[in-house]
Amino acid sequence: MISRTNPLDPIAAEVFRHLFIAVAEEMGVTLERTAYSPNIKERRDHSCALFDAEGRLVAQAAHIPVHLGAFPQMMREVVPRFRWRRGDVVICNDPFVGGTHLPDISLISPVFTHAGRLAGFVANRAHHADVGGRFPGSMGPTTDLYQEGIILPPTRLYERGVLNEGVMDLLCRNVRTPAERRGDLSAQLAANATGERRFQDLLERYGPREVRMRARAARRRTESAVRALLAGFPQGRFRFTDYLDDDGQGSGPLPIAVEVWIEEGKLTVDFAGTAPQQKGSINATLAVAHSAVYYVLICLLPESVSINHGAFEAVELRAREGTIVNARPPAAVAAGNVETSQRIVDALFGALSQALPERIPAASQGTMNNVTLGGIRPETGDSWAYYETIGGGAGASPEGPGVSGIHCHMSNTRNTPVEALEYHYPFRVRRYALREGSGAAADAVTHRGGLGVVREVELLAPATLTLLTDRRARGPYGLQGGPEGQPGRNRVGAAGDERDVPSKGSKELPAGCRIIIETPGGGAWGSARE
Repeated sequence: MISRTNPLDPIAAEVFRHLFIAVAEEMGVTLERTAYSPNIKERRDHSCALFDAEGRLVAQAAHIPVHLGAFPQMMREVVPRFRWRRGDVVICNDPFVGGTHLPDISLISPVFTHAGRLAGFVANRAHHADVGGRFPGSMGPTTDLYQEGIILPPTRLYERGVLNEGVMDLLCRNVRTPAERRGDLSAQLAANATGERRFQDLLERYGPREVRMRARAARRRTESAVRALLAGFPQGRFRFTDYLDDDGQGSGPLPIAVEVWIEEGKLTVDFAGTAPQQKGSINATLAVAHSAVYYVLICLLPESVSINHGAFEAVELRAREGTIVNARPPAAVAAGNVETSQRIVDALFGALSQALPERIPAASQGTMNNVTLGGIRPETGDSWAYYETIGGGAGASPEGPGVSGIHCHMSNTRNTPVEALEYHYPFRVRRYALREGSGAAADAVTHRGGLGVVREVELLAPATLTLLTDRRARGPYGLQGGPEGQPGRNRVGAAGDERDVPSKGSKELPAGCRIIIETPGGGAWGSARE
């Protein structure tokens, strides 16, 4: 029997933990099953979450870390801006209002009690395969935000249940694939509608007071768990510096320096010494930096701990404005979300490995290997745009070898089936395999890093290729004497005559051209097999 009055009742706490998570998970299922684009439907490049009336995170589904860690920053900005009413839906993709990069479009919907009181919010964020801008797929080597696509400040897409046709028409007129965008936005709206119904079911079954009390109690339990975790960390200040290859505009290597320490149950992360803001698109917003820091902390928590706003209360982030981890507008940020976030994670784990050598893994591939293709379908004259991130090797840990061919850290997407790619786009996948030798030899280390992958694609029609990749100059670091994983490699050309191309850039390619992406292997842990 669940106690409806005792906030310390452990059975009730566990029941409500799963009830809250179930709302976000069911939203994700709705979004996945109703989306149009393979990037959302097949890869699940989307995230869903539940918030209280003040915009504090109550629960999140196990979706994309870089989305969900940034969402609380957006809610902090967006919630006070509006007088919320039943049927409202706010749309936003502005990276400097708690967003990540322009392709990630967020929809936020309020949830009310039957008495008309604001009870909370449901929200989702999905990566759209094109939002306009200079390059097909909106993920190019840009030099300012305005080249990256349409910018949507927090705006009512629906007001009291009525669609703002002007906003929808404006968005779709500025993208290359308007029908697909309308379809994916409809899927996001359906996901929020599902979340609203499930949230209201909880309010009706248990009452608004009980739901508020359980959310508050869950937040306090999570904060206590985080502070207990930090209390067990060794004292001291731990520093580490890792590097991005370049910014795609001739500047690099670019350091990301961190110093971490714990005082009075609080984790402080200082990015002093990090590279200044760059011309290229590897600049990250402060919301993305928060995402990376929260992700690393969450990795160290027991699985039984709920992830909600309480997880963030004990974290302080210091990042000077005008650096690649806290860029000023109108900085280009397309790659900051996907590449710089990964390097922040690597630098943080590197620092923590000095404090917790028996818990921290070696570096994983450290890149999302962003590949974008776009062009005109010769049979119809319609535009098409393809975007995907590609997995690689996970870093080895004290407990075992790294996993091969997996999306790591800030990317948590699925692999897109070859059949889905060839059905939707005018290209053929010639090869998709593990990249042998990209991790250290198994007999030379305690635990080897995971293997990267090789993806070879042949174009069936002319297309614009855009690459935003990293870890091509140096491999992911090993720990405790383990060697680096092998760096990645990008090649383009006619069959049998493929040549290396830079890690970041854009090229016009003819039909018949082949694109070969070799992703990095993970770093090894330990210098010799035990």
